[in-house]
Amino acid sequence: MKAKKRTNELDMCNGPLLGKLLRFSVPLIFSGILQLLFNSADIIVVGQFTGSDAMAAVGSTSSLNTLIVNLFLGVSAGGSVVMARFYGAQDWKDVEEVAHTSILLGFLSGTVLIFVGCFLAEPLLVLMGTPADVLDQAVLYMRIVFLGMPAMMVYDFGSGILRAVGDTKRPLLFLFCGGVINVGLNLFFVIVFHMGVAGVAIGTVLSQCTSAFLTVRCLMKSDAAYRIQLRHLRIVKDKLWYILRVGVPAGVQGAVFSISNVLIQSSVNSFGSTVVAGNTAASNIEGFVYTAMNAFYQASLNFTSQNVGAQKVERIVPILWRSLLCVVVVGAGLGSLAVLFGPQLLHIYSGDPEVISCGLDRIHVICLTYFLCGMMDVTCGSIRGLGPALTPTVVSLAGACGLRIVWIYTIFAANRTLFVLYLSYPISWLVTFAAHFVCFCLFFRRWKQRVNKTAAIEAARQPGESA
Repeated sequence: MKAKKRTNELDMCNGPLLGKLLRFSVPLIFSGILQLLFNSADIIVVGQFTGSDAMAAVGSTSSLNTLIVNLFLGVSAGGSVVMARFYGAQDWKDVEEVAHTSILLGFLSGTVLIFVGCFLAEPLLVLMGTPADVLDQAVLYMRIVFLGMPAMMVYDFGSGILRAVGDTKRPLLFLFCGGVINVGLNLFFVIVFHMGVAGVAIGTVLSQCTSAFLTVRCLMKSDAAYRIQLRHLRIVKDKLWYILRVGVPAGVQGAVFSISNVLIQSSVNSFGSTVVAGNTAASNIEGFVYTAMNAFYQASLNFTSQNVGAQKVERIVPILWRSLLCVVVVGAGLGSLAVLFGPQLLHIYSGDPEVISCGLDRIHVICLTYFLCGMMDVTCGSIRGLGPALTPTVVSLAGACGLRIVWIYTIFAANRTLFVLYLSYPISWLVTFAAHFVCFCLFFRRWKQRVNKTAAIEAARQPGESA
């Protein structure tokens, strides 16, 4: 099957890099912002129309939700990497098999998550030390949200396919449609029917179903090799293994990161529901900065994967440098704006002065240093794009997660203040970035040597074959 130029796709293997990185990343930034608006809409609506207890209930589930789903989202990223690799190499049969395997794997993953979330919600929230006055509402919210996990996973796996070929615009459109539905339903269920956390959870589920439907429909109507045909949905064993080999370490990394965040959330919970509410609001504001930076992680991952597939050695290092430049500018700029307008932004979530004060304590530490997290992620993405999957996971676990856990049980235990607790974030980001950068240099040199050796062997064979 021959490749054909499509307006929604982006040629990652030829032409100037910076402009193409921005063309790829900007729609992702807006997609991430819309995704956060889903969550923020839940928190804002219940905070303004139900109360701070409901807001704390929704917010107290975020770290736990992320912990549970991150393993599967890592597998989704693995599918994107594998798709980009085969697409760059123009192996169209492999592209088709990866696409069908990914979509079915996404649906099955979401189905598993329904049972995990519903049965483990209450004991895990109790284990985290969720305040008793918000526990019942937190459990209810979490159980309803997890009913929508098959749709969420299908959207993530499907949009990963589109990202791998350079299409970041249509996932944005599909997410926007879901976001409009989410906000409308939140207001309707909470204001009209007074359903509280149950109402915003139902709105979230229905919006995820909308985004998933539009994504699958798009893939089914495509004329490219990654076109989805329902009758051809199957798990291709070698493609499944390839996806899992790349994706599971990424998922484990995300899950362990979440464990460290759960420990931090548990420490925050010990300060009471007012601090929990302030931390929740601040975390949501930070999320907008993070998602903007994460777009460049996706860019470094997919651009590197495609160029590795196409064996474009000369483009790999420039991809990393330009991605780092972009993530520092965006992270430092948006982080500074978050600090500058912190009181006004926090007021959107809650009018309680104590909640706002607690939120500012977190924003002042995290947002000013958030670009370090972006640098860490971008370098990790470039490593995964090169092929190694286990090493960045091990480095992240030792550098970021391990250090954070040690910090909580040593430095924070001796100085129980929110400032000391939040300081664990930038320190762990800096250490882990440095380790990732060293690993990238080593893996790139090794891969470059293999490519050059293969090219030399092929060049030596040609005179004999033509003789």
